[in-house]
Amino acid sequence: DKARSHYSKTVLVTAGVGAFSPNKLDAPGVTEYEGKGIFYFVKDKQLFKDKRLLIVGGGDSAVDWALNFNNWAAKVTLAHRRDVFRAHEGSVEELMKCGAEIKLFYEVKQVIGDGKWVKKAVIYDNRTKEETMIDVDSILVNIGFRADLGPIRNWGLEIRGREIKTNGRMETNIPGVYVAGDLAGQVDSVKLNLIATGYAQAAMAVNVAKNFIDPTAKIFPGHSSEMKM
Repeated sequence: DKARSHYSKTVLVTAGVGAFSPNKLDAPGVTEYEGKGIFYFVKDKQLFKDKRLLIVGGGDSAVDWALNFNNWAAKVTLAHRRDVFRAHEGSVEELMKCGAEIKLFYEVKQVIGDGKWVKKAVIYDNRTKEETMIDVDSILVNIGFRADLGPIRNWGLEIRGREIKTNGRMETNIPGVYVAGDLAGQVDSVKLNLIATGYAQAAMAVNVAKNFIDPTAKIFPGHSSEMKM
């Protein structure tokens, strides 16, 4: 879609901690075969039917997909860079019993293909540096995500780490721009990233914004029990 301009006297930013994108594997051949056998998301489970699947990671996504594909793919190999999983304990116990090949302390060193699709992966033991080449039809990478503010970072807002600085009225350094939720970094306030907190901050921001647009409007809107129906 083409970019569009929307005119407003106020803007309320409720972008969580930013846009999430998957952490990428850093190994030769990975970039070349992204979308050609290397995936960071599962959009079509059918792609992995009766295939030799290498899953990289040790969190909930990696373990859950290993369990999900265990009787769907021809073979599931899970490579994790250490022997401690971040996934749910019950899921890890099930993983160890499911029959999938678990390669602990292993990382991907190289991805090899025929130019059209991935065919092999070189994995290595990060303790001994011993390398193993395995045949694969697909590689599913689940090694976490990173958050980024994206274009918001260039608005001229006062940013502290992953937060946008606000006062108690949810106002930023730019008049008419407000922030609520995880992205809000209120000065001299305890950070509490809860849905309830976000709702309260949004309510504050909306009512302050109304007063910004119409200075005669009250910031406190009143109670619903006081409304005449």
